[in-house]
Amino acid sequence: MPAPHGFTYQERPGGSVTVSHHGRPVTTLRGARAERFLTEVRAGEEQQVMARWTGNYKRGNERTAKNHPRNRRA
Repeated sequence: MPAPHGFTYQERPGGSVTVSHHGRPVTTLRGARAERFLTEVRAGEEQQVMARWTGNYKRGNERTAKNHPRNRRA
């Protein structure tokens, strides 16, 4: 599976954080969740962290391929 890409985040006044994917807003985090997100994104691989936090790591072919007849267990 290719590495996630296209994610950005922007810190907003009041401590909230908006995460976008290819320019479209995906989620807004506030309070303790925003602080925890910022700590994690600064410490690790930004794209991976943002994909995991937004749930967009499951947007590719994983769902389709899982249901394909050749991948079903007999």
